[in-house]
Amino acid sequence: MQNEGLSANMENISNYWEKFWTAAIEWGPRIALSLVSSLLILLIGSWLIKMIMRYLTGMFERRNVDLSLRKFLSTLVRWALNIILFILIITQLGVQTSAFVAMIGAAGLAIGLALQGSLGNFAGGILILTLKPFRVGDFIQSSNGESGTVKEIDIFATKLHTPQNQLVVVPNGSLSNSSITNFTQLGTRRTWFDIRVSYSADLRLAKQVLLEVIAKNEHAFTDPAPQIMVTQLGDSAVNLSVRVTTSNDKFWEMQEQLIIDCKAALDKAGIEIPFPQRDIHIRTKG
Repeated sequence: MQNEGLSANMENISNYWEKFWTAAIEWGPRIALSLVSSLLILLIGSWLIKMIMRYLTGMFERRNVDLSLRKFLSTLVRWALNIILFILIITQLGVQTSAFVAMIGAAGLAIGLALQGSLGNFAGGILILTLKPFRVGDFIQSSNGESGTVKEIDIFATKLHTPQNQLVVVPNGSLSNSSITNFTQLGTRRTWFDIRVSYSADLRLAKQVLLEVIAKNEHAFTDPAPQIMVTQLGDSAVNLSVRVTTSNDKFWEMQEQLIIDCKAALDKAGIEIPFPQRDIHIRTKG
């Protein structure tokens, strides 16, 4: 009986080994071919990704793409290409990718819903880096009230250095949706301030005095020509607008010198700069 049981076990083992070798002979070439083809796809795909990234880097440099946008786009393209390569490899190995792709889509949807505000800032950063309404070093002011010198432009936020020596981080979403005044992009800047003179003053003389002050200022440009314009007949004074152009780096220095020198020149000429005043008429019954 023991010999018969041992013989039956040996026969079962022999059958198992026979089935195993039959399956190995049948599936072995397919598995080997899948492994070899997957390895070839990996090598060729990696080489193609390097070539594409090298081409993109050269294209960004030729078109002078902003460095922050260049880094972001390069990272985004590299990740996308690597994901495509990964899907191709596991597909070649016989893995079903439909569930994998569905999982990626569901995860992307969940992340998008959770980061709606950040995605708005991200889209704003792409617009700013692509359209370039300002660059690092420009002095800007937005309609939301933020102003300062641009220190850094990231994908999600822009850093401004204010004249009060403060660092302001502005979300790109709100910045891209606001009106932006760029004071320095054109290379020059024009001062635009008002000086009030009394109604009794000779306006032609006042304008001549102010033009002489401008002509003596070392930072004032003669082209475009400076202007002194009568802009308003106010409640207690006549407004004269002083408009002078200079370089960006000399703007604040020139404006301060002009304000000081204009007041001194008007005082010397006997032209009054009045305080706000109101005339009161008192009527009495006869």
